[in-house]
Order: sequence, then C-alpha cells, then structure tokens
Amino acid sequence: MTPFLTAQKLAAPHGFFTREGGVSTGLFATLNCSFSSPDDSANVLRNRAFVARAIGVPSENLAGLKQVHGTTVIDFGAPWPPGEAPAADAIITQNPAYAVSVITADCAPVLFSNDSGTLVAAAHAGWRGALAGILEATVAAMRAKGAQNIQAAIGPCIHQPSYEVSSTLRDPILAQDSHAKTFFIPGREGHWHFDLPGYCQYRLAKLDVQAEILPHDTCADEQNFFSHRRRTLRGEPAIGHQISVIKPKE
Repeated sequence: MTPFLTAQKLAAPHGFFTREGGVSTGLFATLNCSFSSPDDSANVLRNRAFVARAIGVPSENLAGLKQVHGTTVIDFGAPWPPGEAPAADAIITQNPAYAVSVITADCAPVLFSNDSGTLVAAAHAGWRGALAGILEATVAAMRAKGAQNIQAAIGPCIHQPSYEVSSTLRDPILAQDSHAKTFFIPGREGHWHFDLPGYCQYRLAKLDVQAEILPHDTCADEQNFFSHRRRTLRGEPAIGHQISVIKPKE
C-alpha cells in the first residue's frame, strides 16, 4: 500500500501522500504525481494509479487541477482526460465515486470536509493564493452547497524555520492585514521567516473553520517530501510534487 498521512478530525477518507511508494526515478523519485514536471508521463500515471487505489477509487476517478496560484474553485462534475485539467486552485465534490486532489512541493495542501464527510474539497494554498483568498473561496463554495461545521487540515508544506522571505512577500501580506505580522520572525537583514501553515490556519479561523496543522516541513524532510525551496537552493533543474487527496463518504 502506498503510504500516506492523515489528519485527526476530517470526517471523509483522505490522505496526504509523501514522495515514497512510486516508480519515478532520479530527481522525481519516487511518487511524483505532477503532469507538469518533465518526468516520464507513464510513471506519473502509474504513481497516480497507486494513489487512487490507496484512497479507494479507480485511477480515472482521481481528479486534479492545473494550479495557477489563483482563487478559482471548481465544482467537480465529469472527469477530464489526464493532463487536461482546468486552471484552478481548489476543487469540491459530493460524488463518492470520485476523489479530488492538489499537488504541492512547499505550498500548503488544505483538505476540507463537512461534518458528515459527504462534501469535501482540496485547495492549493501558496502564499499568493492564500493572500488572494483561495481558502475563503473554497469555504464559500462549500457553504453555498449547504456545508456546516466545516473542518480543515493543512498538510505537509514548508514551515517557518525553512521559509526565509523578503519584503516582496511580507509587504503585501501586511498591507492587507497588519495583524499578520505575528507570522513573521526576523531572519537575515531585510528578511523574515514566514509561517505559511499558521497564516492559513489564521485565515480559516476568521471564517469559523477550525484547521489542524500537520507538523511536517517539506523543505527540511528530504526523505519524505519534494521541495521547491530545496531545489532552488541547490540549483537543481526539476523536482517532483506530492499529492493530497480526499473523497466523500458513501
């Protein structure tokens, strides 16, 4: 069985998958699930089939997105061909025959469920998307379908000790909300360490959505996770991406 992590309070079947348990090699070893990477597409399809089997759906029923750091939420209906997903950063469904997913390599994967586990969502929240309002858009889309007592889990992503940023990131966040200064601690001169999962949790709390943060730092844990920041620091040409998945209860 392909290994994955779970949150305590989500009512629906779900998994935050690591980089382990796939067939990709080299910089993509082993469970790379991104069609946008220069990995062999046949390997990506096999890896995604492993994930679908682990979460309990046929491989063709694992839905994902072309993620663009925006605020569009897709209400999932019919599946699309592999690699031809719409451009969006969150996806919701009530159909228990399907699982919805996002891929990440430092950004925060956020999974959502209503209290009965019959309506679920997956969102991709990098700092740009979080600032723009992807989490708020996801919650609004779920509530428009009648969801109450929404729970969320913020999966493996880059954590504050690993995430040194400049004023290019800090200034727009503080311009929108000065109280968000609590998510920055000083680093080198002109730099700060940013708490991305804490910031996502804070924004969800303002919506009365309680969010659990999983403790895994993707940048610090090379054995288990791909990391865009780690790739950048090393000057590596490419990386894989891990996947996070949730499906409604029957």
